[in-house]
Amino acid sequence: MDNNIDSKLEKLTNLSAGFKAYLYDCDGTLADNMKAHKQTYIDVAASKGVTMDEAIIDELAGWPIKNVIEEINKRYNVSLDPVEFAKQKHELFFNTYIPQTKPIPHVVDHLKAHAGKVKIAVVSGSSRQSVTKTLDILGLTYLVEAIVCAGETERGKPFADPFLKAAELLNIKPEDCLVFEDGNAGTQAAEAAGMKWVRIDQL
Repeated sequence: MDNNIDSKLEKLTNLSAGFKAYLYDCDGTLADNMKAHKQTYIDVAASKGVTMDEAIIDELAGWPIKNVIEEINKRYNVSLDPVEFAKQKHELFFNTYIPQTKPIPHVVDHLKAHAGKVKIAVVSGSSRQSVTKTLDILGLTYLVEAIVCAGETERGKPFADPFLKAAELLNIKPEDCLVFEDGNAGTQAAEAAGMKWVRIDQL
């Protein structure tokens, strides 16, 4: 392990002391796959004649796909079908990109080091099928006690619902949970849920 990863893991470990549950985002937090996610948005949009700027995906990181498509429709004055787009994006990502998933080492190591000591959940704006396969590839499935994915709460991030659902599944009070995120929508959702958070991309 290189010194940079060691240093980030140490920071994460220090920041996370004293909590009873850790709630990790998946894409971009545990899994180094945001480039792949952006590429699938671009590829599917291009197949429908829409050339989009990948910066919008960074801006809306953590939003449910349906809401991202609605925002793309507004900004580009197009009428992409969110359901059809999400289906095509999922198929492309699931079949082509997930098998190439790599871990974000310091975050995956942090989860592994604390499994069995605190409660652990994964809270993602992606589908359960994608998240489950990603966790399998990262070797984390057996360590995660609860998973909350897109469509499993009334509202997704940036609303509190997914994190509150995870706390409920773990039987831990929201204030005793710490959230690990890489996007604004996730940190907004954590704050709305009354939870502290760490931006893993800003260590």
